[in-house]
Amino acid sequence: MAEKSYAELKAAIEEATLIDAHAHNVVAVDSSLPFVKCFSEADGDALALAPHSLSFKRGLKELGELYGCGPTLNEIELYRKQSGLESISSKCFGAARISALLIDDGIEFDKNHGIEWHKSYVPFVGRILRIERLAEQILDEGTPDGSAWVLDKFTEIFVGRLKSVAATLVGLKSIAAYRSGLEIDTTVSNKAAEGGLRAVLSGGKPVRITNKSFIDYIFTRSLEVAQSFNLPVQIHTGFGDKDLDLRLANPLHLRAVLEDERFSKCRIVLLHASYPFSKEASYLASVSQQVYLDFGLAIPKLSVHGMISSVKELLELAPVKKVMFSTDGYAFPETFYLGAKRAREVIFSVLRDACEDGDLSVPEAVEAANDIFFQNALQFYKINLSSSSSNVKIANSHNVGKIGLTAPPSDVAFVRVFWVDTSGQCRCRAVPKKRFHDVITKNGLGLTFASMGMTSFTDGPAVETKLTGVGEIRLIPDLSTQRRVPWAKKEEMVLADMHVKPGEPWEYCPREALRRVLKVLKDEFNLEINAGFESEFFLFKEKEGTWVPFDSTPYCSAAAFDAASPILHEVYEALASLGVTVEQIHAEAGKGQYELALGHGSCFRAADNLIFTREVIKAVARKHELLATFLPKYSLEDIGSGSHVHLSLWQNGVNVFMGVRGTGRHGMSKVGEEFMAGVLHHLPAILAFTAPHPNSYDRIQPDTWSGAYQCWGKENREAPLRTACPPGVPDGIVSNFEIKAFDGCTNPYLGLASIVAAGVDGLRTHLCLPDPIDTNPSDLEEKLHRLPTSLSGSLEALEKDDLFKNLIGEKLLVAVKGVRKAEIDYYSKNKSSYKDLIYKY
Repeated sequence: MAEKSYAELKAAIEEATLIDAHAHNVVAVDSSLPFVKCFSEADGDALALAPHSLSFKRGLKELGELYGCGPTLNEIELYRKQSGLESISSKCFGAARISALLIDDGIEFDKNHGIEWHKSYVPFVGRILRIERLAEQILDEGTPDGSAWVLDKFTEIFVGRLKSVAATLVGLKSIAAYRSGLEIDTTVSNKAAEGGLRAVLSGGKPVRITNKSFIDYIFTRSLEVAQSFNLPVQIHTGFGDKDLDLRLANPLHLRAVLEDERFSKCRIVLLHASYPFSKEASYLASVSQQVYLDFGLAIPKLSVHGMISSVKELLELAPVKKVMFSTDGYAFPETFYLGAKRAREVIFSVLRDACEDGDLSVPEAVEAANDIFFQNALQFYKINLSSSSSNVKIANSHNVGKIGLTAPPSDVAFVRVFWVDTSGQCRCRAVPKKRFHDVITKNGLGLTFASMGMTSFTDGPAVETKLTGVGEIRLIPDLSTQRRVPWAKKEEMVLADMHVKPGEPWEYCPREALRRVLKVLKDEFNLEINAGFESEFFLFKEKEGTWVPFDSTPYCSAAAFDAASPILHEVYEALASLGVTVEQIHAEAGKGQYELALGHGSCFRAADNLIFTREVIKAVARKHELLATFLPKYSLEDIGSGSHVHLSLWQNGVNVFMGVRGTGRHGMSKVGEEFMAGVLHHLPAILAFTAPHPNSYDRIQPDTWSGAYQCWGKENREAPLRTACPPGVPDGIVSNFEIKAFDGCTNPYLGLASIVAAGVDGLRTHLCLPDPIDTNPSDLEEKLHRLPTSLSGSLEALEKDDLFKNLIGEKLLVAVKGVRKAEIDYYSKNKSSYKDLIYKY
């Protein structure tokens, strides 16, 4: 066939979104790990020769093209330094089009970023637990009572620890190949394992497990847990670091494991294409129902010929449904980009040749690409991600015309570039796709300084913001947020950062403000924060030239859901296509009011998802000739709408806001209490960010479940801060806390930044919470402080609170205050003008 006959296959592969089924943590920009490790597995003196490898030379050229700089190591390292890790990560993950990332966090590079950090760049991030590292950590910690280790005690703690986190994992992983080889004895005796444990401990700390009997023992115990929880087990096979004995890394050594009837239902993944044992791996996958294959590391580390031949060998016998993609990316975002780029090239070459040889038709090859890059891993790892987020085009697929099921991205005409200003309004510009790709991704989009000084009542800057039409910044697309617009044909959208010039963030950028405070939380306390929003909104229909409530049925009524069902279904499908999880939908107590509860995730990603959610709901409503508004109080005669946010603290993939039975107060940990106490202490000033409009205070009233008094309570919906114990959490333990004073006029990046800043202060100063309020706070109004009753009051609190100047940024704070003062002045003189805000929020 002529090359042009494969245009459909090539387009399908190039436009595919990917599930990266095996990777490792990215490191901080100031990590001691040398960047040259991006291209080589070598260490020490051997690393000096890495620049002479084919993959190194090819990698420099490809990164130079991506970054728009010269293809030399010095020029690329200079670009990285000037751009910063966030910009680099956005560019690399965005260009790679990775929709899900599964991370083995068992490699402890210098200054690793935790699992949660990666959720700012990839919609779904799952954890793979490395069993040998867990065993080493347990032995390093010592026994709980300080006694000597014995095998039974180790087994109890090791298995217990595995079971306690199993529900949070997507799989386990073993590196037995590195330590003692793959000839695992699943019948190893307790006596041999006990001796192995003693041998391991004799080496001192930090513990490194290399004894074969002990490794075989923990491998077998792990298989038992994996099978009981239906977790797959990834196994390192084939080549790797220099401490590996390649002779013992042949997957054929796993025969005893595969023939052990106890583990016949255990799903096993052979990593790294088992190179140079790719044929052996293919054979095992063809004859053993539980064996699957992953070709990460072989791509991109081998030469072009080596990559192609390795994948072809995997497909000689193995079913296509058993072969999966991964980058084996680590430390540097560039490894993910290069792995994805080369995988696309290799899979196209392999599948094209299969068509040439008559093994596959082109439609079958397109389906195979979809399986390898997306569907196989989606099903195998049971990832909760809508299949519509895969852009691999299946032959003969049709555009059915519903939101969330649009045409393939190759027909995109425009890209909408979004930003959110100080007043909380989401704005956008549309750019032709070619210009976006050729120019905007590298140089950004020009925007006047005045844009961050605009108010809700006029598209001009407030005087006291000190921002004018003089000066211009660059909107730099965060490519990790680039999505197909689910309600419009031939369009994509992307969220943008504000830079003075590419690589230099502008001091007024809301997204950068949130990044700064999150970095402080991580650097000072090794903590990350998860957030999940409950977004309330009203639907209106037009009647005699006036917008009136869509419905008048009561709270949580089935009739209200029925009335809006077509709209809510389209909203759900659109959000699913964007990777936004919806956990619950119900009718609220207002006339025509509904609420969407979104899934929790990294704080930054949650803010992005809230913007997408607002845009989707408004767009779907417009399609049905309705109007949706998130305005806090559209009518003084009806209840208000909020965007309540739930927050929890995480460390190394574990929720550390939660208390442990018998320790801590109020069902939360010490760090959880200190963080929440900081938020409570600074709450009057926080309202200037989270209740940013005069209209916000018409909503925050006693006896309306909006939180009018400065207090907190356990499951107390009248308190502005509420600790929550959702289903599945043990009695007396809380998993998160909710802030009710957060509404639809809020710029979510600024709102969350102010909350995190307050929490950081609580941690720094070790604040304690007062006793919880277990009744309606309005019954205690003489004892409790009333939160500000107007924007003027919260602005006054902000003026007196010095915390935010350093953590949010002085210039951005001036802009925030300037916009708020202008809003106060205008709406105090124009009392009914708030009614026009339904078109803006």
